[in-house]
Amino acid sequence: MAEKRTVVLLFGGRSSEHGISCVTAAGVLRSIDRSRFDVIPVGITKRGATVLLQESDLDGYRLEAGALPEVIENGTRVLWPASIDTKALTLITADGKVTSLGHVDVVLPTMHGPFGEDGTVQGLLDLVDLPYVGSGVLGSALAMDKHVAKTVLADAGIAVAPWRTVTAHEISRNPGIASSLDEGLSYPLFVKPARAGSSVGVSRVTEAAELPAALDVAFAEDSVVLVESGVTGREVEIAVLQGRNGAAPRTSTVIGEIVFTGRAFYDFEAKYLGASGVDLELPAKVTDTEFEAIRDAAVRSFEAAQLAGLARIDFFLTEDGPVLNEINTLPGFTPVSMYPRLWEESGLSYTDLITELIELALER
Repeated sequence: MAEKRTVVLLFGGRSSEHGISCVTAAGVLRSIDRSRFDVIPVGITKRGATVLLQESDLDGYRLEAGALPEVIENGTRVLWPASIDTKALTLITADGKVTSLGHVDVVLPTMHGPFGEDGTVQGLLDLVDLPYVGSGVLGSALAMDKHVAKTVLADAGIAVAPWRTVTAHEISRNPGIASSLDEGLSYPLFVKPARAGSSVGVSRVTEAAELPAALDVAFAEDSVVLVESGVTGREVEIAVLQGRNGAAPRTSTVIGEIVFTGRAFYDFEAKYLGASGVDLELPAKVTDTEFEAIRDAAVRSFEAAQLAGLARIDFFLTEDGPVLNEINTLPGFTPVSMYPRLWEESGLSYTDLITELIELALER
C-alpha cells in the first residue's frame, strides 16, 4: 500500500462566507479516504488567527435551524513553514509550548470568498512551496473579481451578461451617477459586490428607485460593485476538473439546473439555509447540442482564466446559447452541494473526488 499522505484541511477565514466554509470542511473530513490520508484540521477565525482544531470540533459543523458554525479562538497558533526547506507546520499551544505538527504533503482549502478564494491564501502557500488544491494566485484572483473575470472572458469570446461597474469612490465623488447606472442595461438588474460569493450582498432590482438601496447592500461587502442586466434563460451549472498530465480539462457528464418555483433568484438563504422557492434538477434536461455548447464554453472559460484543480461554472442557457454567469474556483463542497453531486451523477463518488483533487495538487 502507498504511504499515507498528510493533508491540512484549511477553513473558516475572515469573509462573510466563514460559516459555509466550516460546513464544507466538515463534509470533507467525514468523507476523505482515511486509508490514504491523515488530516490536520486548521481553522482561521473571523479575526484571522490560524488555530489547530480537533476533528471532534467539526462534528457540530452542520446547517441546522438556520445557524452557521464558526471557528472559535482556542488560544493555539499554527505557523506555516519558515522556508521552502521544510514542509513541517509548527504549533504554539494555548499555554505557550512550541511543538511540531510534522511533515505536510498538501493543503486542501475549503475557504470561500475574500482572504481565501481570491489568491491571498494561495500566495501564502506558494511562498513556502506547499502544494494545495485548486487554482493558483492569478486564476483565483481573476475568478473572484467579477468585473475582471467578465472582461477577460468576453475578450476570449465567451458570452457574458451586459454590465456596468462602479466604485464606492465614484459614488462618493459624484452621487448622481447612481441614477444613470442602468443606462444600456435591461431590467431586472442584479447588483453584486465584485468580490464576494454565495450571493452575499446581491440584490434583484426591478426599477430605478430600488438602485440606491441595492448599492448600499453591495457596498457593505466590497468597494467595487457590478450592475448587470438580467438574462432570460435557464440557470445551469457544470463541474470542471483539471486534466491529468497536461490533458484538457474534464467536465461532468451532466449539468444541474436551478428551477425557480416562487423565489426571485438563487440567494444565500435558498443556497444554504433551506429557504423555499427553489428546486435543483439533476441531471437537467438538455439536448446533446445544448450540453456540448455548455461544456465547450466551460472548458474554454477554465483555460482562459488559467484555472487549476476544480471549478463550478454557472451559465444562463438562452435561445442563443450559454451566457456565462460566474466561475467558482472553490465551490460549495458539502456532500449535497452541486459540484460534488454533478460528479456523483457522472460516476465519481464524493470520496474519490476528494482523492482526485489531492492527487492533482500533488502532481502540479
